[in-house]
Amino acid sequence: MRLGLFMMPLHGMHLSYTDMYEQDLQAVLHADRLGYDEVFVGEHYSARVEPISDPLQFMSVALPQTRDIVFGTGVLNLPHHHPAKVAADVALFDHMSRGRFVMGIGPGGLASDFELFGTTDQDRGAMMVECIEMVHAIWASKPPYRLNGRFWNIELAETVQDDLGIGPIPTPFQEPFPPIAVSAMSPRSGTARLAGERGWSCISANFNPTGHTRTHWEAYAEGAARAGRRPDRASWRVARSILVTESDAEAEDYLLNPASSPYRYFHYLRTQLGRAGLVRIFKDDPEMSDDACTVEHCLDAMVIAGSARTVTEKLAAVVEATGGFGTLLATFHEWDDEALWRRSMALLANEVMPALRRV
Repeated sequence: MRLGLFMMPLHGMHLSYTDMYEQDLQAVLHADRLGYDEVFVGEHYSARVEPISDPLQFMSVALPQTRDIVFGTGVLNLPHHHPAKVAADVALFDHMSRGRFVMGIGPGGLASDFELFGTTDQDRGAMMVECIEMVHAIWASKPPYRLNGRFWNIELAETVQDDLGIGPIPTPFQEPFPPIAVSAMSPRSGTARLAGERGWSCISANFNPTGHTRTHWEAYAEGAARAGRRPDRASWRVARSILVTESDAEAEDYLLNPASSPYRYFHYLRTQLGRAGLVRIFKDDPEMSDDACTVEHCLDAMVIAGSARTVTEKLAAVVEATGGFGTLLATFHEWDDEALWRRSMALLANEVMPALRRV
C-alpha cells in the first residue's frame, strides 16, 4: 500500500494568506522527506479558508524542492476552465515535473465558485466530461484545431503558421497523457461509476464513513463492468483523517478541544454541507437524524486517531471493511500544533505504514 497526502487545504481565518501558503508548502516538503509517495492539492477560488486557487502554480514551487513525491491536482474543477487552457497548463506542469503528475479532475464542489463562474445551473458533470475529452483531443492532434461541443467551441486555423511553429498547443511529457483521477463523495457516487467506465482512478473523500467509502468501489466496479473493463483496486485511493500520537489519551484530549484543527475542519464541513442539504454524506446510518449528526459524531466516525498501534489496528479494519485499496491518503489538517502534526506524519510513515503492510 502506498502513502500520500491530501490537502484541500483548509485553514482558519486567523492566518494570513502568506502564512497559509507557507504552511501548506512546508507540509508538502515534510511529506517528501518522510517518503510519502504522492500529494494531492485542491482548487478553490472563492473561499478565504480554502486559499489555493491554482494547484499547478502552487505545486510548481515545490517541484525543485522535492525529490520523489508525485503531485496531483485534487482536483481541477473543469467546468470553470477553458479546455485549451487546461491542455496547455497541464502539459507545462507535466514537463516541469518530468511526469511526476496525476491529473485529478472534477465538476466542482464549492457553491461560491459555481456562482463566480456561472455554472450553478449548468450540468457540471457533462461539462467536466466534455472538457477532458477536448483536452485529450487537443493532445492527440495537431493544428488546425476544430472542436465543437455543447459548452465550448475551439478553433485555431486561420492564424496557424507552420514554418514559425505558431499554432501548436503543448502536449504533455507522459504519453499519451497523464493518468486521470476523480474524487468521490456521495454514497454510490456517480463520479466513481464514471471513473470505472472510463478507466480513471478514484479518490474517496475523507469525510465519509467507511461504509460509504465501500460503496464508491462498488459503483466503480459497476462502471468498469459496464464498459468491459477489469477494475484494479491498486488504482483506488482512499483519503482518511489520521492523527498518530504517543498515546490514545493524547489524541482524545486534542480532538475533543473545539479549538483543534480537526474539530474546526468538521465544524466547517458539517455547516457548509448541511446548508446545502448534504448531511447524509456524514451519516453511517441513513436513519440517523440530522441533529444527531454532530461534529463529535463526525470526529468519532471519520477520524482515525491514537497511538501508532491503535491507528494501525483501525486502518487494518478500514482495509478489511472496504476490501482493500492501493493508496492511503492522509488528509492535511492545519498545523495548529506544528510539532504534533509533524510527529503524526512521521509516525504514520515510519511506524504505522510498515506495520499495516505486514497485516
